[in-house]
Amino acid sequence: MVQQLPTESKATIIYPDSDGQPMSDNTKQFRWIVTIKENLEILFANNPEVFVAGDLLWYPVEGDNKTRVAPDAMVVFGRPKGDRGSYKQWLENNIPPQVVFEILSPGNRLKEMTKKFVFYQQYGVEEYYIYDPDEAELTGLILSGDRLTEIEAINGWVSPRLGIKFALNSDTLEIFRPDGQRFLTSVELDRLREQERQRVEEERQRADREYQRAEKLAAKLRELGIDPDLVD
Repeated sequence: MVQQLPTESKATIIYPDSDGQPMSDNTKQFRWIVTIKENLEILFANNPEVFVAGDLLWYPVEGDNKTRVAPDAMVVFGRPKGDRGSYKQWLENNIPPQVVFEILSPGNRLKEMTKKFVFYQQYGVEEYYIYDPDEAELTGLILSGDRLTEIEAINGWVSPRLGIKFALNSDTLEIFRPDGQRFLTSVELDRLREQERQRVEEERQRADREYQRAEKLAAKLRELGIDPDLVD
């Protein structure tokens, strides 16, 4: 009798889609995360090979579900748009996020940012931006060789990858697209849409008034026996 040896089965590794941590600690941090992520989505809306995400867990190493981080916002060039539960790098042609953003809050200060710095440097992030909305302070780091080095002149800096410009003033950060348009909050974007809707409506009403005046004039000319189509 031949005894069949049991085959060794490889345990299935679970890569959770959540780390159990909140996306933000307060309304200010949340507003900045959403504003940056959504404006980056708008900026690259017509490029199918740029993936933008916010608070998405990134697993860089297959087989390791402990090594992970969830950037407040990240941009990946060379990967298609689409929904993902997490960003498993080995399923994404092994392309890491090239640009990441972190927004500071009282709950993620120096210790947390130091851990993330080490992670981002180790796994190939090219540009790393940290904004503190309470102090209106922006720190930028860029990959030089195999190390992330601080960008000394961050005010007025233009991201090599994104083409966006950072401008600091005394109380806030402004970010400008390559076409010069400022990153806007969802409320500001809605106001712009409403202003455009009102402008279009006013233009339509003006055109209607012009048409009605022209029709009245044509009718008057016909009463006088004049063909309005023959009048220059």
